[in-house]
Amino acid sequence: MADPDWLEVNRANWDERVAVHRAVPEYALERLRDGTARMNAIEEEELGPVAGLRLLHLQSHFGHDSLILAQRGAEVTGVDFSPAAIAAAQENAAALGLEARFVLSDLYAAPAALPEPASFDLVYTTWGTICWLPDLAKWAGVIAYFLRPGGRLYFADMHPTASVLGDEAPEPDGRPGWVVPYFERQGHAFDDPSDYADPDASLKNSLTVNFIHPVADIIGSLMAAGLRLEWLREHNRLTWRQFRYLVRGADGCWTWPDRPWFPLSLSLSMRKDQ
Repeated sequence: MADPDWLEVNRANWDERVAVHRAVPEYALERLRDGTARMNAIEEEELGPVAGLRLLHLQSHFGHDSLILAQRGAEVTGVDFSPAAIAAAQENAAALGLEARFVLSDLYAAPAALPEPASFDLVYTTWGTICWLPDLAKWAGVIAYFLRPGGRLYFADMHPTASVLGDEAPEPDGRPGWVVPYFERQGHAFDDPSDYADPDASLKNSLTVNFIHPVADIIGSLMAAGLRLEWLREHNRLTWRQFRYLVRGADGCWTWPDRPWFPLSLSLSMRKDQ
C-alpha cells in the first residue's frame, strides 16, 4: 500500500471504534467520575506518581488514560489522529471538569500541530501504538522533540514477537499460527471486523494496515534520537486478548494458559539526555 493509504485506512477504523469503546464498561465514564478508574495492571505497577508533571499522551484515543492521569495531578495533553476520538475526549473532560487538553493530529505531524518543543516532563504512549506506524525513526524524533532535557518516556506495548503469530492461521490445538515474519518491516493489511474491547462488535471499516518493529528497532530509534535506556521489561501477559488461546489472569491481563511460551508485551523507560 502507498503511504497515504495506511493512514486513512487506519484512521477510518479508529474513528469507528470510538463509539464502540465508549459503550464498553471497561471505559465507563462513571468510573472516572467516582475516581475508581484504573489503567492496565502493567502501567499501574510501573509508571509511578505523575502529580505536577507536564505529560504528553501520544496516540491517546478518546483520552481514557489521559483523564485518569489528569485526575492524579498531571497537566495532560493528549494527541490523536481521530476526529471522533478527540471530540469524545474533549466531551468527557468537560463532563468531568478536568483541564486536560486534546489536540487533533497524526503522530508524525504532532510537532506542527503542537509547536511546544522540549516542554514535557513525561511522554506516555501505550498499547497498540507503533503497530500503526511505518517509520520508527520519525516516531522517536517526535518523542525527542517534545521531551525536555532530562524528561522521560514511558512506553508499553505488545511484544513484537507476539505480532508474528495470529488466529488467522491457527494450529490444530488452537494455538495461534504463523502470520507475519518478525523481520518483515513493510505494512501488512488485515481485514478483521472484530474489536479487542467488545467481542460482539462488527466494524464496517474492518481493514487495517499493521507494521512489525523488532525490539532492536524500537530501542535503537529512541537511542538515535537522544534518549537513554533506564530499564526494559518483558511480560508474559498483555492487556487485550491477542489470541483466543490466552486466558484472563487475576490482574485483568491476558496470559498463557499453560507455560510462558514467549513474551506478550514489553515496557521501557527512557530519558532524554541533558
